[in-house]
Amino acid sequence: MPNFNGVWSLTTQAQYASDWPKPPTFGFFASQLSSGSNFIHKITIETAGNASDVGDLTVERYLGAGASSSTRGVFAGGFSAASSARVNTIDYITMATAGDASDFGDLVAVGNYLGGASNSTRALFAGGTPNGSGATDVIQYVTIASTGDASDFGDLLTAEYGKDAVESPTRAIFAGAYNSGSFSNVMEYVTIASTGNAQDFGDLTVTRQSAGGGSNSTRGLFAGGSNAGGASNIIDYITMASTGNATDFGDLTVARFGAGGATNSTRAVFGAGVGSGYDGMDFVTIASTGNATDFGDYATGNAFGSSMACSNGHGGLG
Repeated sequence: MPNFNGVWSLTTQAQYASDWPKPPTFGFFASQLSSGSNFIHKITIETAGNASDVGDLTVERYLGAGASSSTRGVFAGGFSAASSARVNTIDYITMATAGDASDFGDLVAVGNYLGGASNSTRALFAGGTPNGSGATDVIQYVTIASTGDASDFGDLLTAEYGKDAVESPTRAIFAGAYNSGSFSNVMEYVTIASTGNAQDFGDLTVTRQSAGGGSNSTRGLFAGGSNAGGASNIIDYITMASTGNATDFGDLTVARFGAGGATNSTRAVFGAGVGSGYDGMDFVTIASTGNATDFGDYATGNAFGSSMACSNGHGGLG
């Protein structure tokens, strides 16, 4: 560690910039515990440990989608156990202060089981089911720094639900899905700054829906999910700048369905899921391969499905 006293030349400042302390990155997981309750949980991604309960969504729900810039988190769609209905609500939080969410606007297409991805400017939400049996191919987007209703972006290759997503600063990749009795392993991508229909990227190692997605700016990971055999513990990875099939990364500590992913440039944390006892979080080092390690537990116990997750350090932020 250099001695930072005295006056530096510009060359010295550039050489030692990497030695300055870096601020922590935070992950947020939002979901419903049971009818009549919901939460927003916060973790520090660099430090393993239990989550803290920092607030509530404006509408209780689960299995929606999360996305974020470096300052604001956005949570969209989901299913409310209280009303037994899919919702079109979009909420937002200011990450530095956390607290209860505020209303952002409404989705174009009502539904849960959406996939969410973002860069520093835009959040995209893809697919979903409006009624629990049918599916939509709609991709919709919002400008994260503003508020207002979503706009149409384009279409997925197929109408499906249960997609999850990873992102680089330029691309959003949506993977896996379910519709009409069939699970999919298809990955498809769009360029976030434009609008238009998705293009084929490649295939996951196994068919599944509702995996947890997380990425740095180079590599995307899809963890867990479910298919005809039940919940999965498989983690796949892709290199987002290219196209091609996914490669096996390792395994989660337990099989998880509907988990959320929160990442920084080095670490991905996958939290909770659907079912009894899904209150734990796992983490992996993104640049390596191998099995996940226990990170900690949720603050308030089991969650129905925390796919509404985001962070202030994910791969879409560069």
